[in-house]
Amino acid sequence: MIWFLTCVAALIGGYFIYGAFVEKVFGINENRQTPAYAKQDGVDYLPMSQKRVYLIQLLNIAGVGPIFGPIMGALYGPAAMLWIVIGCIFAGATHDYFSGMLSVRNGGASVPALAGRYLGPAARHFMNVFAVVLLLLVGVVFVSAPAGMITNLINSQTELTVALGSMVTIIFAYYVVATIVPIDKVIGRFYPFFGALLIFMSVGLITAIAFSADHQVLAGFEPSQMFSNMNPNDMPLWPALFITIACGAISGFHATQSPLMARCMENEKNGRFVFYGAMIGEGVIALIWCAIALSFFGSVDSLAAAVADGGPGKVVYDASFGLLGVFGGIIAFLGVVILPITSGDTAFRSTRLILAEYFNMKQTKVKNRLAIAVPVFTVGAILTQVDFGIIWRYFGFANQLTAVMMLWTASAYLLRHNKLHWITTLPAMFMSTVVVTFILNSSSQGFGLPMNVSTIAGIVTTLVITGLMISTMKGRGEDDAEASELEQA
Repeated sequence: MIWFLTCVAALIGGYFIYGAFVEKVFGINENRQTPAYAKQDGVDYLPMSQKRVYLIQLLNIAGVGPIFGPIMGALYGPAAMLWIVIGCIFAGATHDYFSGMLSVRNGGASVPALAGRYLGPAARHFMNVFAVVLLLLVGVVFVSAPAGMITNLINSQTELTVALGSMVTIIFAYYVVATIVPIDKVIGRFYPFFGALLIFMSVGLITAIAFSADHQVLAGFEPSQMFSNMNPNDMPLWPALFITIACGAISGFHATQSPLMARCMENEKNGRFVFYGAMIGEGVIALIWCAIALSFFGSVDSLAAAVADGGPGKVVYDASFGLLGVFGGIIAFLGVVILPITSGDTAFRSTRLILAEYFNMKQTKVKNRLAIAVPVFTVGAILTQVDFGIIWRYFGFANQLTAVMMLWTASAYLLRHNKLHWITTLPAMFMSTVVVTFILNSSSQGFGLPMNVSTIAGIVTTLVITGLMISTMKGRGEDDAEASELEQA
């Protein structure tokens, strides 16, 4: 229990100390008009209160990632919590803050447009394609995952295929509505309540296990095991853990979501609470599920058996009902189901906005929204026929590569303004090494090269990128106080 509480305290301290430092480096301007007012259109751009925007942001970024990822990461033992804490404070929350605040400074621009402005046209074209692919993968993952969990709850033994197909159809129908209507009609109205439910559910589960007669938080683990790799399959920590636990530590998907709330934020001073703070909140959720996975099953071997029996969804189901009984279990389980649904719809909404931005299509008219949404959902429906395990496998790598691009975009911005770029450059270097090493070493997704060769190649590649970035971008400068070309467009 002490280990868990220490990790939570570190995250909270990170928000107040390092988060304030990141905000100072960025340099907010409380008198600057935000896109919510400057470009208010009643559909995607409109002001919302700080608390509402925070809760929506938390739901947007917190799909099944901060639950499924930490459950799978828990197979490495309590050491996985170190990555959640360190990654969240110094990489993930910083990443989310800059993806949101740079969008605010650029008229609510999406991540491809930001990459294009600060890294060049080639980066913009690459990120347009890559971000759309990532968001489609996210949308499909966040259809399949909740549909499967709801099906297991309602009908665990008979006609599973029919039930699953029905749930996919229902969720897709909801996604279409939530993607098309103005943001305050569904997302702005209901998501703050769901956000509060998410927080209540997470706290309720960890409280239940803390006072359980049968389970105690991390009671079965020795202090020495908190820093060791306990994976029962002898899987190395490097670099797989940093791909496995994305949401909760650092996730490129968040860079696609932050602009949604950048278009609704009332003042730049709200940015630390909304963007940095929501990521810290997700980190706490990730810690809770990592601790639950280890504590409820008592050992890494027992957890591995549960995962093998039904994946991380099975762990969620067993823990929810085992700790809170039937009624409480249903509430907690449905709270988990809401997470991917409320991220899936915003994934498709972000796809619509990115494509609209790329093709310069105003979204005030419904027919323009439908012109983009219909083909997007058609592709998404086709992808739901692909095996969930395959999609999830490629989502992890695509997700972290997007985070790398966003971090380098933030570094380019800081370099241009002669600000302390290392707050984004160092995590960018680390994550660049992770993704290059992973894709070179992975036999299922990449080239299957030996680990030492892959790691050396990852380090060398990262150093080359860093050198080029610093030498090319430093001192180029631009007057960010003036309206950018993106805001004028």
